[in-house]
Amino acid sequence: MPATLDPVRPIQLDEIREARERIARTIVRTPLVRLELGQDFPDIRLKLENLQPINAYKLRGATNAVAMLSDSKRKRGVWTISAGNAGQGVAYAARQAGVPCTVVVIETAPESKIARMRALGAKLIPVPYEAAWKALDDRAFPGVDGTFVHPFDDHNFIAGHGTMGLEILEDAPDTKAIIASIGGGGLITGVASAIKSIKPEIKIFGAEPETAAPAALSFERDSPQVFKNWKASFVDGAGGQSVFPRMWERMRPLVDGYIVVTLEETKNAMRLMAEKARIISEGAGALPLAAALTGKAGKGPIVAIVSGGNIDLKKFFELIS
Repeated sequence: MPATLDPVRPIQLDEIREARERIARTIVRTPLVRLELGQDFPDIRLKLENLQPINAYKLRGATNAVAMLSDSKRKRGVWTISAGNAGQGVAYAARQAGVPCTVVVIETAPESKIARMRALGAKLIPVPYEAAWKALDDRAFPGVDGTFVHPFDDHNFIAGHGTMGLEILEDAPDTKAIIASIGGGGLITGVASAIKSIKPEIKIFGAEPETAAPAALSFERDSPQVFKNWKASFVDGAGGQSVFPRMWERMRPLVDGYIVVTLEETKNAMRLMAEKARIISEGAGALPLAAALTGKAGKGPIVAIVSGGNIDLKKFFELIS
């Protein structure tokens, strides 16, 4: 890991507000909609980040991070590591900036994400999951040049995600809890940084699949952990093999709890959103709803962040059938 990494520091509210102005012409201010389920269920609102131009929230952080690079760093071109959504975000921002982009992409990423990255002009280097995870820690990959934009452990990337928290408070000031999927931890850190700065009484919960829940294990043991029984699943946008120590340092003071859900509960949440709200969500985007439906985050109002909708339609229909 490079010795020049800046120490981890809290994301300031002013930084999030400045990011909001910086990315306003690129991202969509996504709607917050109530999921009508009846009196026997929690009061749940869905933050529809699947409606971003790349169908995922990562555009917020990527746009802010690329915009804040110095001219010299931007002109070198940018690269990132991704299962698909961060790659799309960085490729989109790079195209707007007129610079080349390379994505070291996990080889099992859905075809819909791969096709979108290619369409955005990114050069793709497919690698196994383990190689990608190691490159995230090393911040380097053989043969790839340019300025590295980390898909979650990047201060400006996280500040961009925090803009979502501002929107949630404006649209649902009565919110009692917010649930976000945890992959690397950038989404939940950004949103929580905004929320805790303005309304610290709102509870922040992380959601992970049972097959990949290192954050839950880390909160149980109060230290960053490796999830030894990690298994790949259709929830490709959340649930890593481990929690990076720097991300643990960011998340620990902001996150109030965690909820681990089964793959079947995740499929049911995907089906429910399709049936009740006509929303297509990828697996990671459905984790927060699945978590809210367990009742562990209370009766609400709960905001479940639908982080993305990038899933091959054939796979989607197989999962919800």
